[in-house]
Amino acid sequence: AAVPRRSRRRKSITIAYESEQGHADEQGIPEPQKRPHWEPSNWQQQLENIREMRRSRNAPVDEMGVDKCYDRSAPPEVMRYQVLLSLMLSSQTKDQVTSAAMLHLRQRGLTVDSVLQMDDATLGQIIYPVGFWRNKVKYIKKTTAILKEKYGGDIPRTVEELVQLPGVGPKMAHLAMNIAWDSVCGIAVDTHVHRISNRLKWVKKETRNPEETRVALEDWLPRDLWREINWLLVGFGQQTCLPVNPRCNDCLNRDICPAAKRH
Repeated sequence: AAVPRRSRRRKSITIAYESEQGHADEQGIPEPQKRPHWEPSNWQQQLENIREMRRSRNAPVDEMGVDKCYDRSAPPEVMRYQVLLSLMLSSQTKDQVTSAAMLHLRQRGLTVDSVLQMDDATLGQIIYPVGFWRNKVKYIKKTTAILKEKYGGDIPRTVEELVQLPGVGPKMAHLAMNIAWDSVCGIAVDTHVHRISNRLKWVKKETRNPEETRVALEDWLPRDLWREINWLLVGFGQQTCLPVNPRCNDCLNRDICPAAKRH
């Protein structure tokens, strides 16, 4: 019986603190001490160095990334659909291949209706050789049908709805919110961001997958940096902090990177 009482009392203290914190001084009650905010060592200098290394913006993601794949002259809902489609194609696929597939699709008039009218074999021929193209044909057709039926041909405007679509994961959803809706509600973490965050120790403890890394980064990284961090680290990962044989000798962070000595 004692356990529920402690649980209720703890909850009431938390609620009281949240609602009455501003009146603590008036009541003469000292405010509870907050936990020290954790942040990685040297992260600001590391970030500045990465910005410097990315100054030329000439990585594949800069020239052929998702934000370069859609038709900016198309109606807004068509642009948003093309953004989502390019994100679906980009999974485990090089930017150059995604860009080429999107160009071929756009040459046929890339809209919700045009994709729904296209048979699977034709769609597969157009997007080949993107990674897992057979599965992506199925995901694209299913998702496009849902967009037509449930969203009037547009795409959802929340992460929660986006990740319910076949073939759409958290990274794609956050990038779609950023690019299509100009809304930053989370960090888009792909394999590059996941790898580099762990190498730099930008996470309290090693994370096992991109979604764990997203949660860990959002816990401490200032929100005004969330939009920037994806393209910054993706390009850095494509050019310098490679998955295999990273170019540590060319990296400005070589003296302050925890992983540099191991490569």
